[in-house]
Amino acid sequence: MLLILGLVLWAVTHLFVAMAPGARAGIIARIGEGPYKGLFSLVLVLALVLIVLGWRAMPPEALYNPPVALRHLTMLLVPIAVVLFISSRAPTDIKQIIRHPQLTGVKLWAVAHLLANGEVRSVILFGGLLAWAVLEVIFINRRDGARRKPPRVGWPKTLVSALIGLAIAALLIVVHPWIAGRPVLMMG
Repeated sequence: MLLILGLVLWAVTHLFVAMAPGARAGIIARIGEGPYKGLFSLVLVLALVLIVLGWRAMPPEALYNPPVALRHLTMLLVPIAVVLFISSRAPTDIKQIIRHPQLTGVKLWAVAHLLANGEVRSVILFGGLLAWAVLEVIFINRRDGARRKPPRVGWPKTLVSALIGLAIAALLIVVHPWIAGRPVLMMG
């Protein structure tokens, strides 16, 4: 069950930052910020490798058969999810509305994929990432307290961020066969 191991490693590594800020600060004080970030990144790369290997090792066993119409909804939701994900690090007014756009994007992306994929491995992967993102928001909000909205940046920067997100979503459609082993769009 490499897929589950990878998901657990991904979730625990991320949740550690939100749940144990004192322990994180202690580790940084002992080994330094650079080595901590390197170790953190290394663990996340390992988690991703385990997720990919686990996904590919699991047979595509059907758990449920989603209606074809839900695939169209997925095609609408995923670009929105990518725009939200990108907006977390870009200057955008989306942060005026959504406190955690990156994690909201992950949750929307996971739900969208659960709507279109009824395989056991899909439910494990996307359901696991959805559960992690929900917990991450809860623990970050608990750690950080009341929300403080960032300053407005204006619609031009928000539009640029959204267009970059949509361009990345289009790129993901093109590379999806190499990432997930299946095309998003059936051509020809």
